[in-house]
Amino acid sequence: MARTVRLRPWQKSAFDRFAASSAKDFLAVATPGAGKTTFALTAARHELAQHPTRLVVVAPTAHLKVQWARAAAAFSLHLDPAWSAADGRLAVDMHGIVTSYQQVAASPELVARIGADAFVVFDELHHAADDRAWGAAIQAAFADASRRLALSGTPFRSDTRAIPFVRYDGDEAVPDYEYSYGDALTDRRVVRPVYFPRTNGHMEWAAPDGSLHEASFDDPLSAARASERLRTALSLEGEWLPTVLQSAVERLGAIRREQPDAGGLVIATDQEHARGIAAMLRDRFHTRARVVTSDDPDASAGIEAFAAGREPWLVAVRMVSEGVDIPRLRVGVYATTTATELFFRQAVGRLVRWTQGVPRQRAWLFIPDDPRLRVLAARIAEQRRHSLKRAAEDAIERSPFAAPLARDAEQMSLFAVISAVATGSAAVPVEPDDDFVDFGDEEDDLGIELTLGPPPPLAGGANVLEGVTRREEKRWLRDANAALARDLAKRTKLTHAKVNAELNKLAGVEKVSQATAPQLQRRLRAAESWLAKVA
Repeated sequence: MARTVRLRPWQKSAFDRFAASSAKDFLAVATPGAGKTTFALTAARHELAQHPTRLVVVAPTAHLKVQWARAAAAFSLHLDPAWSAADGRLAVDMHGIVTSYQQVAASPELVARIGADAFVVFDELHHAADDRAWGAAIQAAFADASRRLALSGTPFRSDTRAIPFVRYDGDEAVPDYEYSYGDALTDRRVVRPVYFPRTNGHMEWAAPDGSLHEASFDDPLSAARASERLRTALSLEGEWLPTVLQSAVERLGAIRREQPDAGGLVIATDQEHARGIAAMLRDRFHTRARVVTSDDPDASAGIEAFAAGREPWLVAVRMVSEGVDIPRLRVGVYATTTATELFFRQAVGRLVRWTQGVPRQRAWLFIPDDPRLRVLAARIAEQRRHSLKRAAEDAIERSPFAAPLARDAEQMSLFAVISAVATGSAAVPVEPDDDFVDFGDEEDDLGIELTLGPPPPLAGGANVLEGVTRREEKRWLRDANAALARDLAKRTKLTHAKVNAELNKLAGVEKVSQATAPQLQRRLRAAESWLAKVA
């Protein structure tokens, strides 16, 4: 079955370059919200039509594994996001799997059996450098892949760890195609312009060595003291954070009068901090907030519920740093002590996704007026000004304090916040550029239609449930089979093992985990027939 997909101009340009390349590896760097997934799945359909093989997607998180599987199903590509090394070989009615970098690192030899001669997509490939063992595992697992497509939403450096399958010029990764935030703003209706209200403050704290300090964000400090100053500003005990939250709540309230489902995101430092912020939003500002943290097994479900709902605020710790798609987010508060460029750009990326039918799609990220964050915001704002004003290059506001913020290595039990008070007019959201042009909901005539060849044929038919992935369909069938097997064991007085063995024999199934959807349907019918005889 052929498929016609409508691509944005950059996606078509990137696809053309990919299709014309004979190289085994291809790196595409595109700004968050631009549609990397659509580009990658278009490339996958094209590649699998030319060279029928398995498809393997490697994603950073469990939540993104499910997201990728659902996106692939819309392209008639069936991927198993729950495959594990214990499952062994892949079921024949699946085109491939979605796994994570952590899973690959745990069992590279077993993943290599699936990855041999496969078409591999690496989502946010820079994660392969998070741990030295991860890069080696990726190299081992996918050395024999037929072709590899790497994606990143952020230009990245290798520093001391070279990332597998990436070409370098010095220590800079060299993309085969790059699409920046400024490019996306220029193209219109791809991403939103993001503005950065900055809030200064006067902070007082006791350092771990017992010394007392006070400083505003304008005062030059060492890296260690700058880290303490930022932690003081973001503390739940001071008044800096409530002042900023009040401005953010008011901004979101104004947006929700025009877009009733608009949402806000607070990126917290840790789990205790996140829960404290949610309590502050509830008690001081009378607004609801959902908390998601990485240690919560239901975090992915919580993010999905927030994305599909109308709740006003989400408070998260790292869970939404990249890849998570919540288009209704319009306001953010950067309340984390993580001050790396990579993480900051990922946070901005949660606010940029364009939504059809929503007018005046500006977004705001409230940040501390910390020198490091000030520079990072200025770099992004420069791209915004270039696109919206078409003006001559503006000078980036550069901090005289070049040292990046250090990670907190001191004993935080000896660190104490004394006070943190917001100061300066930047605590009030700044207004956007006067000559911002809102393109509104005009008809998008920039799409380019592309007809793709059919995906490789698979055993099994179409989904029995509308709007679900094949993995979800098969889970429903396995659950139904398990329920009938339990009933049969009770009625026949046989053990569960004997009942399941007989049902597998009747349906021609070796292992339920490797069964196709039609095999599971046959097993279900056999169980229903058997149960009718013993009822």
